[in-house]
Amino acid sequence: MSAAADHGYPVLWLLRHGETEWSRSGQYTGLTDLELTEAGLRQAVEAGARLAGIGFDTVLTSPLKRARRTAELAGFPDAEVLPYAHEWDYGEYEGVSSAALRRKDPDYLIWTHGVVGGETLAQVAARADRVIARVLDGSAGPAPSSAPPAVQTETTEPVGSVPATPGQRKVLLVAHGHFLRILTARWLQLDPVEGRRFVLGTAGICTLGWDKRTPAVIGWNV
Repeated sequence: MSAAADHGYPVLWLLRHGETEWSRSGQYTGLTDLELTEAGLRQAVEAGARLAGIGFDTVLTSPLKRARRTAELAGFPDAEVLPYAHEWDYGEYEGVSSAALRRKDPDYLIWTHGVVGGETLAQVAARADRVIARVLDGSAGPAPSSAPPAVQTETTEPVGSVPATPGQRKVLLVAHGHFLRILTARWLQLDPVEGRRFVLGTAGICTLGWDKRTPAVIGWNV
């Protein structure tokens, strides 16, 4: 059976932005509007080559320049900017690395401890739910749930050969590491904290779709 059944639900591709100075050093980068490094510029172009030929119906991007520049270099200069698709607002932890925080508190994890003076995990998840609702708009897909059941995921096919039925919409979102990981958890109808299980590198590409009518991961971090 194809991973995408004939229900017409959309398939959502995710593209994390290319490398920045802070993503390379491991510093939390929320609303700080950094440029891509030279390596990040190359990564964006290479990601575009991997996405070539898919034929997206809609391309969306975070408003932050590292995402918009990645979208442009990947071949999507007219991507629609979603103001609420920005990265987690890390508040007082902006520019700080998790390693530095763990030197003060060895048990620290952003997923469980959160940040000071920024967004809560629930607030980021609410923005992710808005993106999902936008992607599902006009389809028969299920609405995001505030109390999601546990659903198993599956990683199967590479970018460029994702099964899609005739008329099934294809959407690309260019955004950020933590935000896309939380969005993935919500797509799978999981609690947002489960985004911690989806490691995503710079310029990594993922595909979210369906196993028949169950939200599923089709490809991850390719």
